[in-house]
Parts: sequence; structure tokens; C-alpha cells
Amino acid sequence: MTKITWLRKNLFNSWYNSLFTILSLIFLFWVTKGILTWAITQAQWQVIQVNLHLFLVGRFPKSLYWRVWIILAIVTTLSLITGSVFTSFLIPKQLSKLITPWLSPLWLLSFPIIWWLIGGGLGLESVSTNLWNGLLLTLLIAAVSILLSFPIGVLLALGRTSNLPIVRWFSILYIEIIRGVPLIGILFLAQVMLPLFLPTDLRLDKLLRAIAGLVIFSAAYMAENVRGGLQSIPRGQIEAAKALGFNTPLVVILIILPQALRAVIPAIVGQFIGLFKDTSLLSLVGLVELTGISRSILAQPQFLGRYAEVYIFLGCIYWIFCYSMSFASRKLEKQLSNNPSS
Repeated sequence: MTKITWLRKNLFNSWYNSLFTILSLIFLFWVTKGILTWAITQAQWQVIQVNLHLFLVGRFPKSLYWRVWIILAIVTTLSLITGSVFTSFLIPKQLSKLITPWLSPLWLLSFPIIWWLIGGGLGLESVSTNLWNGLLLTLLIAAVSILLSFPIGVLLALGRTSNLPIVRWFSILYIEIIRGVPLIGILFLAQVMLPLFLPTDLRLDKLLRAIAGLVIFSAAYMAENVRGGLQSIPRGQIEAAKALGFNTPLVVILIILPQALRAVIPAIVGQFIGLFKDTSLLSLVGLVELTGISRSILAQPQFLGRYAEVYIFLGCIYWIFCYSMSFASRKLEKQLSNNPSS
């Protein structure tokens, strides 16, 4: 079918469709022209150029930017390796099979190294968490919260389907109570009440309390996503595995979980994307992440009222990372569908 035939069939197949198509094109042209005119002639993009370092790393000491470059190199290298393994773009298939088992340990090992580079200690100059700002803080909190909430959510999902009444009812109560409370309430409770349950000589940093709040909240939703995958597994597979002599832990680890998680990859990644965007609420509890640092920038006298430029820039940043997670999810689904045994 040629393009002209497709247009005639789908957009100009009747007089009212043709009129609607023309009016829609005129409206889109008017909107696009207005946006481009504003972006080229009226917008003051200097607010982004002048404050780019604040958006990215906030008040992190400039003399220690070399640590940020090392972190960027680590994350970029691991991301390229991971992407190449799933797409077989740069790495041959034989080498991909050798690298795949090491991907998870490498990513897990990178987290303490990145935390050490940002915070210092053990031979490096310490940097207060008050100076961890901007996109650096947003990505760090999102990554740590995702890393911690995923296994907790899986355990809660297994607990909710457990035959042990105490475990099952504890999981149900936790999930239903947390899902009935808004995230901002959980964050404030973590900031105010969590220290009350700790020894008086143990003071948690507000950054750790914020991560705790996000993990507590996200784990409940993650549990329900995983439970949906658990319910999709036929009962016959479990009975067959037990008939072959597998005990319950092996049945769960080797048979149930791999299939359940594969079935709910879109839901799990959707939860990760939601968690990443929810980090914007942390500015309400005193953390200067990406949204919080934008408020500080908008308070600068020379850039008062430049809300559109700043929030368009923030929207682009959030969209890039959220789309990247969605894209990686689709690649992972495609890889698993091509290799069901992986």
C-alpha cells in the first residue's frame, strides 16, 4: 500500500474525515508554531546553561568532580555491557553467554563503590549528604530504593501466598495498610517517627530515612505485581516438581519465581518508573533533589519567573530516564521470548 493510498483510506475516506483531518493539521501547525516561536525568541535558556552544574550535581564540591566522572564511567560501561548482552550489538553471542551470569554481581558491586565515591571515607575526603543534590541525588535514591524494594516485594508476595497463617496475615496487613496511605504521608512518617523506634545513640541521616520511606511504600506495590505473576503459574508445575523430589525452596527459586517475574516484567518496570518519578516528592521533606534544586534556581534574582524553561528541562530529564527504563524492559522481554530457557 502506497502512502497516498493509505492517506486516502484512513484520513480522507469521507468528507467529514477530510474536514477533521484538515482542521487537526491546522491546529497542530498553530500549536507547533507557537511553541517554536516561544522557544526561539522569548525563552531565556540561559537559566539552564548557567545552572547546569546545579541541576546535575547540586552543591557537590567542584574539586571532587573527578569522583562524579568515575561514577559516570562505571555506570556507562556497565550499561553498555548490559545493553550489548541483550541486543548482541557489540558482543558476540558466545561471549554474551559468558558475561550474562556476571552482570548482576557487577551491578550489585557497583552500588557500594558509587556510594563510597560520593560520600567519601576509607581514604577519601568525606562529603556531607547536605551537598548531595540535583540529578545525582535523584538517581542515587531511585537506584538504591529500587534495589531494596524489589527483593522485599518478592518476599511479601511469597508471604501473601504462604500456607503459614502468621506469615500470610502479616504480609496482607502490611500490603493493604501501606497501599492505603499516600506516599507523602509515608515520607513524613519516616522522617519523624522512624528515629523513635531506634536507639537514642543511633541517628539516621535524613537521606537514609527518605530511602526507607520509599522502600516501605514501593515494596507493597511491588508485592502485588509479583503476586499477579505467581498466580499465573499452573498448579500442575508445582505438583510435578514436588513429585520429582524438589523441596519447597527449590520449587520457588527454580520454577515459580523465574516464570512469575518474566510474566510481570512490564508491571515491575512500570513500578520502577513510578518510583523514579516519586523521588520528586523528596523536596517536601528537605532533600534538594532535582525538583528541589530547581526551586533554588528559580529563586535567583536574574531568573525569577522562568518556570517554563526550568520545568521543561526537568521534564526532558525525567522523560529520558523513564523512556530508557521502558526501552530496556522491551529489550529484556524480547530477549526472554527468544530464549525461553534463560
